[in-house]
Amino acid sequence: MSTVYVEDLARVCASVGDLLAGVRPEQWKEPTPCTEWNVREVVAHLVGMDLVFAAMVGGGPVPDRGADCLGDDPVGAYRSSSASLLAAFSVPGVLERSYRGPLGSATGTERLQIRLYDLLAHGWDLTQATRIPVRLPEDVAERALAFARSQLSTQSRSGRFAEPQPVEETAPAIDRLAAFLGRPVPPQL
Repeated sequence: MSTVYVEDLARVCASVGDLLAGVRPEQWKEPTPCTEWNVREVVAHLVGMDLVFAAMVGGGPVPDRGADCLGDDPVGAYRSSSASLLAAFSVPGVLERSYRGPLGSATGTERLQIRLYDLLAHGWDLTQATRIPVRLPEDVAERALAFARSQLSTQSRSGRFAEPQPVEETAPAIDRLAAFLGRPVPPQL
């Protein structure tokens, strides 16, 4: 089952990369449902977290939090960080090992699933902000929602996520995931 998560990650990374390739220059400063960040800042978060997760499971140095990780090519920076992330999670044995982080220990598979739900939620944010239609994989969103529900039921949301928002149970899984992670559906930009 663990290799399915690596395949899921590849699909979501590709979907978000396709979305970013369509962002027009004036859209980089647009607000997002993730209210503290605009489009460019959400992408900087995605790139930074890709690099953090790749360093965590690969044993490399964690990137400097204050550094501009996008430069003049946010799409290229995202694609490069996604490639590093996928390479790190594809190393044999990585998914079975345990890794310490700020919120405790978790296996590589659990770390990958955390990365997946964050990436999907921010992909949703970017879709809402830019109005660029993207197909975030519904089956992956459904699995990510189930994992997020099980994981966050025992952890504090404080400083990470707002309280879950109401959403129809018949809504697409990506909308239910966004609502579970504190975004109003539909978004209020």
